[in-house]
Amino acid sequence: QVQLVESGGGLVQPGGSLRVSCAASGFTFSSYYMSWVRQAPGKGLEWVSAINTGGGSTYYADSVKGRFTISRDNAKNTLYLQMNSLKPEDTALYYCGAKPSYYTDLSSVGGMDYWGKGTLVTVSS
Repeated sequence: QVQLVESGGGLVQPGGSLRVSCAASGFTFSSYYMSWVRQAPGKGLEWVSAINTGGGSTYYADSVKGRFTISRDNAKNTLYLQMNSLKPEDTALYYCGAKPSYYTDLSSVGGMDYWGKGTLVTVSS
């Protein structure tokens, strides 16, 4: 059974940091591109970041570039997102998604084979 389980969300003050994780099981994690996608209250899905199968190439939305860092540990089947200098507009439900490696466009929401159920990040004083 395929599972993607996000964790690590919570309440953080503006300017603070948080690391969210995504534990994968039931599929060959190391063969998939992995992404983080978020959904702010009352808004649609927004692609945030992606990483290739080996972890050597990473991609970011302009809104998070320089503040967020995506990484993966294929030995642990786990994806991470380190979020620094958080802003209130980063408040959202954060989802991880797995996309087959034959896709050429990593910077989009489409094409995911698997999704997690999300972890809530709230940035507020």
